[in-house]
This record gives sequence, C-alpha cells and structure tokens, in this order.
Amino acid sequence: MNFLKRRKDFEQYGFFYSVNAALEGIVHTLKSERNMRVHFLVVFLVLIAGVYLNFSAIEFMALCLTVTIVLVAEMANTALEHTIDLISTEYSLLAKMIKDIAAGAVFVSAVNAVIVGYLLFYKRLERYIGGAFSIVKQSPWHITLISLLVVVGLVLFIKVARKEKSLLRGGMPSGHSAVAFAIWVIITRITANALVSLLVFFLAFVVARSRVGKGIHTVWEVVAGSLLGMLSALLVLQLLL
Repeated sequence: MNFLKRRKDFEQYGFFYSVNAALEGIVHTLKSERNMRVHFLVVFLVLIAGVYLNFSAIEFMALCLTVTIVLVAEMANTALEHTIDLISTEYSLLAKMIKDIAAGAVFVSAVNAVIVGYLLFYKRLERYIGGAFSIVKQSPWHITLISLLVVVGLVLFIKVARKEKSLLRGGMPSGHSAVAFAIWVIITRITANALVSLLVFFLAFVVARSRVGKGIHTVWEVVAGSLLGMLSALLVLQLLL
C-alpha cells in the first residue's frame, strides 16, 4: 500500500520529485567526491573569469559546454563506481576495467577543458595582464607546450597500441626519457646557448639513466623514448617556428 501511495505521489509530483532527486545526487557527489568539489570550484572561478573578461556569446557557450562535460563525466563516473560496488563486493578485473574506463572518460573531458580554456583565455590574459607576460612573450612558450603534448600523446598512443600493462610506469617507450630529451631539444632551439644545451642534455641523460638503474625500463625502451622525444620535438618546432 505504501508503495502504491508513493507511486501515486510520484506521478502527481513527478517533476518536483525529479528535480529534488537530481539536487540530492549533486549534493551527495559534492560531499563524497573530493574531485567533484575541486571541479565545482574551478568551474565557478572560470565562469566568473569569463564574465569579467567579457567573453562573446559563442565563447561563453563553448566555455559552459566544456565545463558541463567535465562535471557530467565526473558524476557519471561516481554513479558507475557506486553501481559496481553495489553489484559485487569482491575484487574483479572486469569491474576494475569498467572503473578505469569511466575514469578515463573524466580524464579525456578534463584534457579537452584545458585545451579549450587555453584557447579562450590566452589572448585575453595576455591583453589584460600584458606586463606579467613580458618575459613569456620573448619565447614561444605555447609552442613548447604543444611540443610536450605531442610527445606525451605519442608515448601514450604507442603504449596503448602495444597493450602495455601500465601507461605511466615501464613499457615501450620510456615516457620520462621522451619528455626529458624533448625538453633538451626545445631549450637548445630556443636559447641557442651551447653551455645551457649541454647542461640540459646532461640532466636528460641522468633521467634516462635513472629509469634503467631502477629497473623500470630496459636500455632499448629508454633509447626509443629518447629518440621519439627528440624527433617529435624537432618536427613540431620545424613546423611552427
């Protein structure tokens, strides 16, 4: 009888019940998930900055759509984790894979948000705070960022294609070595200073050597990562500079 009464109430006040349930879900996610609280804070600050910097209607729509995707992905990830935990309390490789995929969706949405934010805010911040960017403007830092993103992306793509067990530790190629030698190429190209280039090369070599010394990578994995980082950075610099 209580169930029938609740169902009748729901049919009569369905919209208000739905809104209330949705708000409760948002509140629960905020209370239980630290990442969600961080996302909400960042979204609030970003939207305020968009209003202050006088974004156009299209730019503000793009910003709202981007941050909404991040929040929805985080909430869906939380709901999926609770569902998996409800179905099974025992450790399962399949359950872990499902959670990892959901977390990957959040990561992809966050990367997209960073790229969109960079495109929207860079010019305005440079205009509004021009003095603070005087040093940065002397070097193509945005090209450096693009170069490093390309290197990291290629490393992850190769590891995924090779079905490596871990994307961040071990496997072919060495991501640390790729990034280290990419930084060496970038600094060498930008500074054109032989001493600085030599010092950075030494630091990159130390990074690569440490990966072998700790048994995380083989020599060939480190060599492959180093070559990948150097060639990728050179290609990006040749195309953009």
